[in-house]
Amino acid sequence: MERCDLGERRRGPIWTRRAGAAAPRGVIVNILHSVQGYHSKTIHFLNVAFDNSGDSLLAGDRQGNIYVFDLNGNRFNLVQRTMQACTALAFNLRRKTEFLVALADYSVKCFDTGTQELVSWMRGHESSVSSISVHGSGKYAITTSTDTAQLWDLDTFQRIRKLNVRQSVGIQKVFFLPLSNTILSCFKDNSVFAWEFDTLHCKYQLSPPVEGSVLFYKVFAVTRDGRTLVAGGKSNHLHLWCLELKQLIRIIQMPEKVRAVRHLEFLPDSFDGGSNQVLGVLSQDNIMRFINIETCKLLFDIGSPEEGISTAVISPNGQYIASVMENGSLNIYSVQALTQEGNKPPPFTFKVVEDGPKYTSEANKLITKVTSGRSKGPWKSKQSKIQSRMLKLQENTSLENKENELPGGLNKKRLQALLKGFGEYPAKYRMFVWRSLLQLPENHLAFSSLIDRGIHSAFVNIQKEYPIKSGKLLRVLQRTLSALAHWSAIFAETPYIPLLAFPFVKLFQNNQLICFEVVATVVVNFCQHWFEYFPNPPVNVLGMMENVLAHHDKELLQHLTKYNVTSQVYAWPLLETLLSEVLTREEWLKAFDNIFSNHPSYFLMIVVAYVICSRAPLLHCNQAADFEYFFHHRNNVDINVVIKEAYHLMEATPLDIHPQHMLDDFTPLTKGQYPVFNKYPMFVMNYQAQKWEKIRQDEIEYLQERQLAHESEAKAQQQKAEDEAWYRKQKLLQEADEQRQKILLEEEKLAEQRQRLAVVKRELEVKELQLLDASRRRFLNYQQDQLQTELKHLNDEIARKASMRQQETNALRDIEPESQKQLFEQHLIKDQEAVTKEMKEEVEARRRKVAEENLARAEQKHTDTDWRLQRQQRLRRDDQDREKRYREIVKLLHDNRVKEAELLKALRETEEKKTFNIIVAQQEDVQNKAQLEEEQKAAAAADGHRKQFLDDRMNDELELAEKLQREDGCFERLHGLKARCTERGVEVQQVPGSGNISLHDLSTLASSPHNRRRAELARQERELMAEVRRLRRRLTSRARARLPPAPSPATTWSP
Repeated sequence: MERCDLGERRRGPIWTRRAGAAAPRGVIVNILHSVQGYHSKTIHFLNVAFDNSGDSLLAGDRQGNIYVFDLNGNRFNLVQRTMQACTALAFNLRRKTEFLVALADYSVKCFDTGTQELVSWMRGHESSVSSISVHGSGKYAITTSTDTAQLWDLDTFQRIRKLNVRQSVGIQKVFFLPLSNTILSCFKDNSVFAWEFDTLHCKYQLSPPVEGSVLFYKVFAVTRDGRTLVAGGKSNHLHLWCLELKQLIRIIQMPEKVRAVRHLEFLPDSFDGGSNQVLGVLSQDNIMRFINIETCKLLFDIGSPEEGISTAVISPNGQYIASVMENGSLNIYSVQALTQEGNKPPPFTFKVVEDGPKYTSEANKLITKVTSGRSKGPWKSKQSKIQSRMLKLQENTSLENKENELPGGLNKKRLQALLKGFGEYPAKYRMFVWRSLLQLPENHLAFSSLIDRGIHSAFVNIQKEYPIKSGKLLRVLQRTLSALAHWSAIFAETPYIPLLAFPFVKLFQNNQLICFEVVATVVVNFCQHWFEYFPNPPVNVLGMMENVLAHHDKELLQHLTKYNVTSQVYAWPLLETLLSEVLTREEWLKAFDNIFSNHPSYFLMIVVAYVICSRAPLLHCNQAADFEYFFHHRNNVDINVVIKEAYHLMEATPLDIHPQHMLDDFTPLTKGQYPVFNKYPMFVMNYQAQKWEKIRQDEIEYLQERQLAHESEAKAQQQKAEDEAWYRKQKLLQEADEQRQKILLEEEKLAEQRQRLAVVKRELEVKELQLLDASRRRFLNYQQDQLQTELKHLNDEIARKASMRQQETNALRDIEPESQKQLFEQHLIKDQEAVTKEMKEEVEARRRKVAEENLARAEQKHTDTDWRLQRQQRLRRDDQDREKRYREIVKLLHDNRVKEAELLKALRETEEKKTFNIIVAQQEDVQNKAQLEEEQKAAAAADGHRKQFLDDRMNDELELAEKLQREDGCFERLHGLKARCTERGVEVQQVPGSGNISLHDLSTLASSPHNRRRAELARQERELMAEVRRLRRRLTSRARARLPPAPSPATTWSP
């Protein structure tokens, strides 16, 4: 068999020469990872996984080293070091170079085998991840732990969904079904659910098995086509489910040696279309058996009791089987070599229960037994050879030989003869021989019930008394001792039971059931009468040994007695440690080969023989400490001589003192349930139990008192802390009060400063108001000057036009007829009445407006009063707004000047246009001067009436203005306006010839041919006067509008 030690290499070849189909026992190569140093050791592999092609293998060991084995290229590479043990692997991702690994810190990481870099890190589990299932597309994965299952997107490495269950119902496994979008979830309560992957809705649930075949599912396997599900557990039954029919179709019964199923795996075949027929079943005995699920024939198996399999994986192409062995190595099997015809051993003889008439239930109808078909395995079972020899001896065996027959086809007499010939059993078969000699029942259920009770309270802190470096060895020792204590209460109180059990724990640490049963068998048979004087040493057994020593070496016994060395010094240390302190491993194994092959009294004889063979150094000892040291340490004693001396003592010791007559013959443990062990003084145990209970009560009382003391101390500390906190708080309050006083003083100073600032600001405000009032007055004076100038210009224009019309009227005085004069006078009277009415309405509107302005000023004064109360809070903003208002006033003044200039320009253009029209009319009517003179006379008369009306109107306006002057102080400016208006009236009166027109004079012009022309001129005159009046009203209203109101900043500047 080819062997590959990885050692410290990171890459290299796997084998030097491939065995192929001729591989011994089907093993192509055995891979192990050993570390050389002060303590050489082997690093155990934990998990393996194949890729889709089946030619590359991924393996992870206990230290977190991840290796990739290329079986076609014969190369291995160390692709990652995670520095912690891996719990699951997956190598079927969409990106072929990436793989998933679940670590001991409950996380899942994705690495790249090419770049050897971390791709992603997925967290979310709170317990160890037991399996990883990858979807057929490689885009999704399901990670499963005992409490939850999580669905991941492998493109984004984000968790999509999470399956949570109650603590009482744990998860066994959640995985994808091949060739479908179905997720199968299996729980510890034996329920199986199928979920739709897209919607995660439950598609169906597999109904519980029928009565008589109930088992708790632990492991599962699905065929490559996803149609058949196989489930197994703590039983030798396998359940076959048809997932299309959703029902149980068959129950397969494995051989009796199979008591529990640890792993299931289908063996692919390229010609079966995915409906795999060969199933690999890994059982509790670490052997993986391959059966045909249709014919229920055993085809071949791999592994053995000596080289057990921990877990196994089959390549998708069905060419290789990778198995992690119990010793931590990795075996690669060739399926072709396992199934070839040339390596067929004789058929296995498995017992099967024949179907009888009693089995009529539905469950029994489904049960099919696995029979021993022609095995396809490459190696012949040692048991088959032994069984064949046993069958040959059955023909001529006697009753005595039948009593010497042992399980597994062994014979005790032959084993004894072999032992006497070679002195020991072969190391390769020693464990098998011991199990046969001790006739271990292998009660899995009874042992599981003891283990399920947990760690016994007496051994919770055993590591403090026995500090063992290996954590695994310590856990196995703790569980074994706890199982012994749960089996019988005496072992929880026996101080030397760890010393007695430790050699067997170290020897059988990979199989705790065998370890427990070996220790229990040793206690029941080879430790007889040890506990009758508990808690003292077994003085009866020590007395037997002293009698034997006195008979065979009286001188040595006298020497020991001389120095007060009793059997509790020279015999009891050897008994309670089972000689493990004074013998090496090889010597101890050789000694127990003989002890297990003889009567239980041989154990006492070999202890006496060890003392006798050590007589020379013992006779030279004269100190008690030297004797004690001698029997607690290894000495230069030949174990072969001791064994021969023990056989001599067994034969030469008289019957009256021979321990064989005082000890019972060997009795194996009973099958099914372990026997009751009560060979100890119950009253002592009860007394000790009472003592322990009293001690426990005293300890509880002490703990309660200590708790009360701690609580009192805690309360005192809390009170002290509260007092300190109160004093600190008072100090802080005092400091805060002092700070507040300082702040108040500062605030008083600030208040005084604010008052002084307010006074300064008030003075500045008064100055600003004065400046504003002066600016307003200056602006009003400017506007009044502008108005006076405009009025003067208008009066001059009117006077000029009146003189021109007078001249025209004089020229037409004799031409205009009397009827036209009357008609013209009527029109003038109507116009005068309309103008009078219009002026009255305007005066009335002016009075109403003045009243409203007076009311607004009153309200404004009230508002000013409120504003003065609030202006201290808006001083800063008022300054900014005031500047802004100044700029706006300047802008408004500029805009008003621009608009007035535009208005004057428009007036000038209008007058020029009208003047041009008049000149054109005069040029056309040169011939009608007489008629124009008459019209001028009529216009002069109308001007007289108009002058009177204007005087009346001006007087009314002056009276109203004087009334307003008393309120706003503008009397002086309006008085000057009145004087100018009076002068204007005088100028109007000085117009010549306007008052000499009479009706009689106009009557002579009635028949003048120029009547239509006169009517046209009269109409134009009326329009011109109306336009002048409108312009005057407009200027007056604008002047009033420009008069600024009383200072009211509160209503003008918004805060």
